[in-house]
Amino acid sequence: MIRKLLRTMLSAQIFSALTVSLCLLIDSVMISRFLGNGGIAAYGLSNPLLLSIGAIGTLLAAGIQVVCSKELGKGSQEGANACYSSAIAASGIISVVFAAVVIIFSPGLANLMGAGGAGKLFEDTRDYLIGFSIGAPGSMGALVLVPFLQMAGQSGLLIAAVGAMTVTDIALDLLNVLVFHGGMFGMGLASALSYYAAIIVGAFYFLSKKSVFRFRKKAVTMKGIRELFRSGIPAGANMLSSVLLIYLMNRLLSALDNNGSAALAAFTVVQSIGNAANCITTGIGGVSLTLCGIFTQEEDRTALHETVKLLCMRGVVLGLIVGVLVIAFAPLLIGLFIREPGRTQHMAVLGLRLFAAGLIPCCVNNALKFAYQGTGRPLLMEIYCLAEGTLFPILAAFLFSRFMGLDGAWLWFAAGEVLTLCAAGLLIMKMAKTRKPWANSAFLLLKDDFGVPESETLETNIKSLEDVTAAAEAAEKFCMSRGQDIRMGSHIALCIEEMASNTIQHGFSDGKEHHMSVRLLNKEDRWVLRFRDDCRAFDPVNYVKNGAENALGIRLVLALAKEARYTYSMNLNNLALRLPKEETAENGQ
Repeated sequence: MIRKLLRTMLSAQIFSALTVSLCLLIDSVMISRFLGNGGIAAYGLSNPLLLSIGAIGTLLAAGIQVVCSKELGKGSQEGANACYSSAIAASGIISVVFAAVVIIFSPGLANLMGAGGAGKLFEDTRDYLIGFSIGAPGSMGALVLVPFLQMAGQSGLLIAAVGAMTVTDIALDLLNVLVFHGGMFGMGLASALSYYAAIIVGAFYFLSKKSVFRFRKKAVTMKGIRELFRSGIPAGANMLSSVLLIYLMNRLLSALDNNGSAALAAFTVVQSIGNAANCITTGIGGVSLTLCGIFTQEEDRTALHETVKLLCMRGVVLGLIVGVLVIAFAPLLIGLFIREPGRTQHMAVLGLRLFAAGLIPCCVNNALKFAYQGTGRPLLMEIYCLAEGTLFPILAAFLFSRFMGLDGAWLWFAAGEVLTLCAAGLLIMKMAKTRKPWANSAFLLLKDDFGVPESETLETNIKSLEDVTAAAEAAEKFCMSRGQDIRMGSHIALCIEEMASNTIQHGFSDGKEHHMSVRLLNKEDRWVLRFRDDCRAFDPVNYVKNGAENALGIRLVLALAKEARYTYSMNLNNLALRLPKEETAENGQ
């Protein structure tokens, strides 16, 4: 089931990231084609400041993935709604304040970004900052809604939202350059309005009755907002380190380039195409964070290991495929931006090809660092982000440029990713006290007492009624072999028979291929029985509470369980039953 879940989530995440990157890519093409190298240089100088609002949105989105995944893992729909409400409120307030500050202080900010205090470059940078900042609430809102759509299993709507954003951006860009001639302000405004188009599409789900998440004004609390930001700090640090990297690279390339803005223009083009290629690394990171957060809450060491391992393997394959394509078609891709052959075009082609060489290690780095955040190691994630996002890339660019001149600076990405991965391996070896950092689950750096040992876990995949009977019998034997009497074993077997049979009979009846897994954990004072399936949403707890008829089997199961929690996330039904052990129940009488 994890393989199927990874395939579905990864496809949606990559497509979403690609579409968002395409908006920026399209902006770059339009600016370079119609406004020249000066326009693209102004666009590049604006990026660090504009990415800072993206960093705040990314921080909040990552916090959502961590906090909401934990709440869903615990089966707390109320906690998930509180997370949703607090996130919406926080993003609205922060983005409006950001937009007002940038618009008011745009001249000074343009100067700070390196555009000077006067001249064409300064004016273009200032105008683009103003135009784009109008869309700050939309861009931040889009980032915040993405994880909620993903966790609600609305991958199709997510794709539609980012598709609407792309189409809107293209149309408005063309209108700006061909009809209104609004220059850099118009280009920024076009991007701003496209984000609102994505928000409108997503709103159809969140305002509908079928929405998994509900906004509750009373659920908005400062404590909840602080928890979101605190949980998202590592991912925010990742984005902020990228902002710092771009700023420092702009400064370094300006110092190395004696021919004005040529290197800046080439770097901006490489960044634009590279961001699109990096959709695979972004997708891998998002999936790693979400799933690791859920599996950590379930204390499922095996699922964590399989998830990160599969993501790394798929990252290597995707990184190789995309890297080869980018290297092969680099001249053609650069030609979309820089039409005239010359020094700027040559630098951009070289920079893009060297960038492509770093995609494989970047995929592995993203799988690992976001897994650390999902498993509750924020400090390790922050160190990872600083090393990968700023320290090693700038170090590589500086050192190689000392020996190879300006050409050496283009090794910043590939060399930075390789150095980061090597440093991560050494750190894992030290912390896990092993010479084989990638063996078993050492790379996860989990505590020795994390979760339930494999010897005390029984997991079964079910596809038929025959599998249900076999799973129930295996569970009964498993319980009795752990010192439980036949009564406790019969109770757990009965729970499996009733719940799994119900899913087979009603959930598997639509003619589609489905999967179901049953996991039994032997805890110190209780048994935990977890059911997970990819059928249509069905909440047995509320079904019984609402007085449903013909639910005798489900009622019996819920009566046996001390606690029953249901959540529906990522198109999966998740039901966790907690059954007290016989000796615990007797002592409590």
